[in-house]
Amino acid sequence: MQRVAILLLLAALCACTRIGTHSATGGNAWTVPGVLRIGDPEEPDNLNLMFGHTLATGEIDCLLFSFILRTDAEGNLFPDLATRVPTQQNGDISRDGKTITIHLRHGVKWSDGAPLTAADWLFTYHAVLNPANNTKTDYGWSEIASAEAPDPYTIVMHLKRPTVEAIEILTMGGDAYPPLPAHLLAKLPDLNHAAFNSAPISSGPFVLKRWDRGSKLVFVANPLYFRGAPGLKEIDWNVIPSPTTLLNALRAHQIDLYPSVSEDALDQLGSISGIVVTKRLVAYWQHLNLNMSKPGLADPNVRAAIAEGVDWKRIVDTIYRGAGDLAVSDIFPQSWAAPNLPPYRYDPADAKRLLAKSGRHDLHFTISATTDNEVNERAELLIQSMLQQVGIGVEIHNYPANLLFAQNGPIYTGKYDMEWSQAINGADPDDSGSWNSAYIPPHGANTSWLRDPIVDRTTEAAASTFDQRARKALYQKEWARIRQLNPSIIAFWHEAYYAYNSDLKNFKPAAFIADSWNAWEWQI
Repeated sequence: MQRVAILLLLAALCACTRIGTHSATGGNAWTVPGVLRIGDPEEPDNLNLMFGHTLATGEIDCLLFSFILRTDAEGNLFPDLATRVPTQQNGDISRDGKTITIHLRHGVKWSDGAPLTAADWLFTYHAVLNPANNTKTDYGWSEIASAEAPDPYTIVMHLKRPTVEAIEILTMGGDAYPPLPAHLLAKLPDLNHAAFNSAPISSGPFVLKRWDRGSKLVFVANPLYFRGAPGLKEIDWNVIPSPTTLLNALRAHQIDLYPSVSEDALDQLGSISGIVVTKRLVAYWQHLNLNMSKPGLADPNVRAAIAEGVDWKRIVDTIYRGAGDLAVSDIFPQSWAAPNLPPYRYDPADAKRLLAKSGRHDLHFTISATTDNEVNERAELLIQSMLQQVGIGVEIHNYPANLLFAQNGPIYTGKYDMEWSQAINGADPDDSGSWNSAYIPPHGANTSWLRDPIVDRTTEAAASTFDQRARKALYQKEWARIRQLNPSIIAFWHEAYYAYNSDLKNFKPAAFIADSWNAWEWQI
């Protein structure tokens, strides 16, 4: 019933005529023309995507940088710095799939006026693989046997094997790093502590004007942006960790955009005039990651008991107010590659049987989430209560996001038991980086420490062909195996709600990375 009530509220919000204070031009009186004020609970942990892990880093880097390719709101590839998307049909991917040629736009400049050329991408490629750099993952990049720039506007990648990963690293966010300015960074011994990481120059639509740590980042239009002047002259990213404070800021018209509205705030949006409320299913999967390198969690019976001992539907319906769809894998349910599997079963009696079968007694684990998400913290309490009822003790130990997901933090060093968080997928279903043993940290994001030959073979095979039918069959096999092993319980996909100033135009929330995919088109 809660879900129905929220959906009816949303319909009413979207259908009603909003009554508020209007300016003489017909817009909201509180709109600051040309200035978009965003409120978000997260602050980036690094502005160099090679080292940044937070969702805020991915969103902000799409403001600051141009990528080789971008994805639109539905996950379709389109050229950014490239003049076209490489395919086998247009000849930019060789028939054997092992050579990819990228043609770059002419005349693109960094915000300091230096030209952006193939040399910048080539420098970035070598920086990612440089062992002196604490790169968060070399996923995809390590599949390049060699790369060259025969001229300033052509990149040629020679791959060790055919792989879709090579296209993924050309897009946005995650392990897809944008070209970095070689003219500024090439002489440094490493990039780990480069000033650029917090004060970069720009190749994207906006330039960082200032970063007030813990409070605000201010971006202004990049006058040298290759697409021309953006529709906005300024974007203010206000860091507001509390959902209550975020809602109050929206109500007081101190912010124009509240992305991913907290579930607790949904039923209060109807009282705020002059805003639009939309929602969409997004490729954010909420999961309980299990550290299989820990003795208790190395037992498959214990992991299966955890999966069956928690009522995931109840968590979605009560804690997250119905704003999510139960998941069966980490492949987006609207993807052509989505596997056909049953949802996780809630069976506390069988969970107790599995624990007895394991022969393990007095099991105690920690569960960790970020300290900036009150809803996730309440979910932890319910998970703790349910697991205690089947015989597993749970202690909550949360961290700030920039510590939890830091390269030397608990997750990437394996110093945790269970982790409750959301991850985001790119448009391609390749998930090797999460489950293949080649990407166990420090080489990638397989932070469950899963080592399984079947998963390794299927993920590698699926990434090594461009044939969708073959890939779909392989992902079905992969996820049938992962569901047997339970290195992570993929609980649900988030439905994201967005509340924003009705004067904001061309804002089109994305299913995949990132909502800022077309920020140069935004206007207010």
